[in-house]
Amino acid sequence: QVQLVESGGGLVQAGGSLKLSCATSRGTFGSFAMGWFRQAPGKEREFVAAISWSGGRTYYADSVKGRYTIFRDNAKNTVYLQMNSLKPDDTAVYYCAAARSYSDYAPASEYDYWGQGTQVTVSS
Repeated sequence: QVQLVESGGGLVQAGGSLKLSCATSRGTFGSFAMGWFRQAPGKEREFVAAISWSGGRTYYADSVKGRYTIFRDNAKNTVYLQMNSLKPDDTAVYYCAAARSYSDYAPASEYDYWGQGTQVTVSS
């Protein structure tokens, strides 16, 4: 079992930045592809970003491309999501997820483990 713990959420004004972290104590963290998803009230969970196990490949939803950056530190068993130029539409609960492998990085069904989520609220 892999436990994922997100942190770094909070309240920020539009145009501001936040950095989310997702840590796991699992020693095999480096073998997992990692993703970030978000879910706003009344909406379905949606893909935000993903990163390969090595960090060599990253993927982003069009809505965050150019504003968000996903990166990982395998030595610290942690994946990060740097969020810049935040907009009110970015308000959601953000979840990190781990996948042993995936054929497609976007569907939530491709991921095996999930964190509990961290709230991000962007005020206008």
